[in-house]
Amino acid sequence: MSIRALVFDFDGLICDTETSAFETARAIYAEHGVDLTIEQWQDRIGTRGRPWYADLEAAVGPLSDRDAVVERRRLAHHEQVGAEAAMPGVESFVVEASDAGLALAVASSSSVGWVSEHLDRLGLLSRFAVLSCANDDVPAKPDPDVYRLAVEQLGVAPLEATAFEDSPNGIAAARAAGLRCIAVPNRMTEGLDLSAADAVVPSFADLAVDRLDALLDR
Repeated sequence: MSIRALVFDFDGLICDTETSAFETARAIYAEHGVDLTIEQWQDRIGTRGRPWYADLEAAVGPLSDRDAVVERRRLAHHEQVGAEAAMPGVESFVVEASDAGLALAVASSSSVGWVSEHLDRLGLLSRFAVLSCANDDVPAKPDPDVYRLAVEQLGVAPLEATAFEDSPNGIAAARAAGLRCIAVPNRMTEGLDLSAADAVVPSFADLAVDRLDALLDR
């Protein structure tokens, strides 16, 4: 097996945080008589861009109680995510990869606190040697820095690592960093163009560590 390391996105890939992110924002929009569609939301997935309420304020004007609305939505989102299990097949695949001696990392546009909290809750934190996350000094995807830092800290060359992503922004980051990439879409991203990935599979339940090379070499 030529692969020495696996680098995972987090949101929407290891845990479905994306559905809650969208639905809690959509609920706030609806309170103000504005419809938020999945299509409007999708360009935000996998990156950090405009604040989630930007389209709402574009429609109704500045929110007089913005801070309170933002906090209310944040609490609802965190509560929902806290009840989410790992995505189908993720736990067994991560354990299989770790037990096979592969080095594992997360490369995420979210904060290290968010990622570590939920990996710990899911019982997977100890399986990951590196958490490479966006911060004030490291830009979010599609910038490739989170992936470059992940493989550097793992001590492997980019072509010795395989990335797992669920969004075009994530795939672009992984590819720009020199990693091969397998896309595993979720309900928020399954309609997006993921063709820049080297392979697309429905879920981690369809993956096996010892067949990754064959999948990527198709």
